[in-house]
Amino acid sequence: MATHVITGAGSGIGAALAERLAERGDDLWLWARDAGRAKELAARFPGAHTLVGELAEPGRLSWALGHQELPDRIDSLLHVAGVVDLGGIGELTPAAWQHQLAVNLVAPAELTRLLLPQLRLSRGHVVFVNSGAGLHAHPQWGAYAASKHGLKALADSLRGEEQPHGVRVTTVYPGRTATPMQVKVHQQEGKEYDAARWMTPESVATTVLTALDLPRGTHLTDLTVRPTG
Repeated sequence: MATHVITGAGSGIGAALAERLAERGDDLWLWARDAGRAKELAARFPGAHTLVGELAEPGRLSWALGHQELPDRIDSLLHVAGVVDLGGIGELTPAAWQHQLAVNLVAPAELTRLLLPQLRLSRGHVVFVNSGAGLHAHPQWGAYAASKHGLKALADSLRGEEQPHGVRVTTVYPGRTATPMQVKVHQQEGKEYDAARWMTPESVATTVLTALDLPRGTHLTDLTVRPTG
């Protein structure tokens, strides 16, 4: 039975991953922003553990984890949580930049730092669910793309640093996926949302599981997955 820590398990890709891993009988530690969210996750995923901490305040994550029980070993740390706020460079406020950078980049870096001892013990796997915006930046996506470009740099650096410890690092770059975040993006873009046009969260979850399930001695570093339509 493998042990997984997952952020963003409340909906979308994170929820699809948690469901697939729960079906295997694996040990899940699901990240929640607050106690109320933790109760919701515990009810949705019976038998799962929860960890509570506000990703928008990465400077407080060390304190939060210091007051909670942690797994002794971690086979995978799955960074799925993210936020998006579109806007032109001439319009975005420092608060919009800081919020996206905190949740999408600084919090994954800090959470990885704090859990590296358990990951090294198990020669585990860190997966960053990034975005196509982590490879190409388009108008109105500047702050989000900057956070995701930074996440790519984080993953690339971590991969080189942790190779001696046997920790694998994979980045997945999904295209548009039918999630609540995509609904928000369409609202911000002023476009009609049609879930049938986009990938399902389960499709991206399958991509992540493909990387996790490779036998020791092999390593998928970067995976790009796009809708076929």
